[in-house]
Amino acid sequence: MEIALAEARAAASRGEVPVGAVILRDGEIIARAGNRTRELKDPTAHAEILAIRAACNALDAERLNDADLYVTLEPCAMCAGAISFARIRRLYFAASDPKGGGVRHGGRFFSQPTCHHAPEIYDGINESEAAELLTAFFRQRRD
Repeated sequence: MEIALAEARAAASRGEVPVGAVILRDGEIIARAGNRTRELKDPTAHAEILAIRAACNALDAERLNDADLYVTLEPCAMCAGAISFARIRRLYFAASDPKGGGVRHGGRFFSQPTCHHAPEIYDGINESEAAELLTAFFRQRRD
């Protein structure tokens, strides 16, 4: 999660919402990313999506069955869908997102009968640090 937090801090320094993601397989990092929606002018350029794309490219595969995703914020419904389609084994996330989350909040994507694959989910890892990054980022934007 520390590397995902570093990706989140790098995203914030680029003016992006500070969310970072890391994908590991067999304890080795295969992809890492931070949000780039503004930079790429792409609403789908969330950290999770970018990391999944990079991991699939690195492994030359469309599935990440034996991979784990660490992300600093509860994934939205779009990212939860991508996590499911990529067949990510385990999802670890830091801060909850009551407004935009799609895992524990909102549509609870993985709990839906139409969900083809649900990863094991572990939340609250480094939650306060991730939440503070987000709070500080948005506080600065409002000032």
